[in-house]
Amino acid sequence: MIRFENVGITYPGSTTPVLADVDLTIPEGELCLLTGRTGTGKSTLLGAINGLVPHFTGGHLDGEVTVDGIPTSSRPPREFAHLVGVVGQDPLSGFVTDTVEEELAYGMEQLAVPSATMRKRVEETLDLLGIAELRRRPLRTLSGGQQQRVAIGAVLTSHPRVLVLDEPTSALDPTAAEDVLAAITRLVHDLGVTVVVAEHRMERVVQYADRLLYLPGDGSVISGDPAEVLRTSSVAPPIVELGRLAGWSPLPLSVRDARRVAGPLREQLAPFKPPTTTSDQLVEKSLTARKIVVRYGEVVAVRGVDFTLHKGEVTAMMGRNGSGKSSLLWAVHGAGPRQGGSVEVDGKDPKTLKRRESRKKVGLVPQSPSDLLYLESVADECAAADRESGATPGTCRTLLDRIVPDISDKRHPRDLSEGQRLSLVLAIQLTAAPRIVLLDEPTRGLDYAAKARLRGVIRDLALHSHTVVVATHDVEFVAATADRVVVMAEGEIVADGPTAEVVSASPAFAPQVAKILAPAPWLTVDAVQSALETSEVSA
Repeated sequence: MIRFENVGITYPGSTTPVLADVDLTIPEGELCLLTGRTGTGKSTLLGAINGLVPHFTGGHLDGEVTVDGIPTSSRPPREFAHLVGVVGQDPLSGFVTDTVEEELAYGMEQLAVPSATMRKRVEETLDLLGIAELRRRPLRTLSGGQQQRVAIGAVLTSHPRVLVLDEPTSALDPTAAEDVLAAITRLVHDLGVTVVVAEHRMERVVQYADRLLYLPGDGSVISGDPAEVLRTSSVAPPIVELGRLAGWSPLPLSVRDARRVAGPLREQLAPFKPPTTTSDQLVEKSLTARKIVVRYGEVVAVRGVDFTLHKGEVTAMMGRNGSGKSSLLWAVHGAGPRQGGSVEVDGKDPKTLKRRESRKKVGLVPQSPSDLLYLESVADECAAADRESGATPGTCRTLLDRIVPDISDKRHPRDLSEGQRLSLVLAIQLTAAPRIVLLDEPTRGLDYAAKARLRGVIRDLALHSHTVVVATHDVEFVAATADRVVVMAEGEIVADGPTAEVVSASPAFAPQVAKILAPAPWLTVDAVQSALETSEVSA
């Protein structure tokens, strides 16, 4: 179905190809997981499948890419619309209509699908993705996760033979991600659709994959059975890292398979107590919110929420898509709507402060980082951040290098990957050294190594008495980073407590290690490794 023959792709102004001598065949009806570190060329490979690379992006293409026997170089991308459906990293940028129902129908209208068939497919897709209640909602009022499901649905209604998905679950809560992946797997198994998925949260997808495409960063592509490729891959989900540590062979890729072989490991860990986090010793308050209410028209997003944050504390805010997490962060920051309640930081409400003073107290990195990028290069953005924050020149660039190194100063922010743009905005916001840092889905588009570096930045902030709040669906990141977890549902806080206590009690929010080694609340591979090393020393 998809064939790469000696393909090389080089972008304008660069002498080093992003992809080099790629020879690859993907048969019909396979689900392929594409992985690699941030910036290794995953989006480039995906774009080459329908000709967006190089027709739209520019650059030079060596070799030939064919889809169903048709060379992508022979015609513009629009003529592949009936054959290849593409969902990018930023769903909102791809919408062309106003409401959910209209967006689902738009692609079919362009392909002249009969109206009766259109109506049937729209209804089927609404049910398939669990978004029937959103059918008349304006697209811009949806949460990031809801927008992502609509974007996937808008492609599915056209019934393409090839489906290309770039980070399709990055904004979805764990349950919604499972539903979407189940729907995609059904298309592969029942209809023979070929699916290529680029996803950094490998733990969500790898168990469904027939093939793994790994980009090591030297322009090549390693293709093979997921378990075999992951045995030596530099990027791997926690379940694989745990399998490597325990010496399991073959490596399990699902929690069910891992639990079957984890008995000896659980016995080995039985004498040890899992590490816990507690905020009991944190007594100095940094922010107090009382009776926060946020409405969008008739929709109540936040319903009279009370909560308190403390200095030196990392709080994770979790909950299903549309539960009110982002709305609460914006209301607390002061830049978003707030119809009721009060927020107090050092005796003042951030909403009433001037911009520069507010930035010193509360900083926010939004879900859509591009909204804060407006200059022509990475260097310009960093210089502006230093200047506006009164920081020493080079401060922003140093912060950026800590999270995602090797981004050229000359790159235009719009040319960066989603993860690189997010890292740039995070560095810009941290340049002001706000006492309270609010991060909305900060791990979108970041590989495991970049997440580890981000975790180091966050823990360092907490160590220096800053307060950090992370709204995220990334349960693995929460398990390794947060002291406290707050769970929201329908605009209300339904759980609040130490990380191990909250996530271990939830089937949806428990990390892979906790599910495998239950009932003991082990959360991370690092914690397990530390215990095993202690055991070896004692022996």
